[in-house]
Amino acid sequence: MRNSVKRREDRLEVRLTPKAKSMLKRAASVERKTVSAFILDKGLEAAAETLADRREFRLNAKQYDAFAAALDRPSKPLQRLERLLKTPSVIE
Repeated sequence: MRNSVKRREDRLEVRLTPKAKSMLKRAASVERKTVSAFILDKGLEAAAETLADRREFRLNAKQYDAFAAALDRPSKPLQRLERLLKTPSVIE
């Protein structure tokens, strides 16, 4: 039978001041977690929030209409790009 629990093998080290370490210990204690578990949980929450800004954005009706209109407009010809795409590759 295979163990379904994923092993944590990678490590992350952080240098911090005694004051910062003390604050993290107190906060972890409040949530009844180890400092490592606290930092991992909060770090992953912050990472997910940061990455969400890259995947999704919200617009009101006016902003959406302007965004949709911009997407519907024909693209402008880019002469340098067209020239680049027509030029044979050095590999060819």
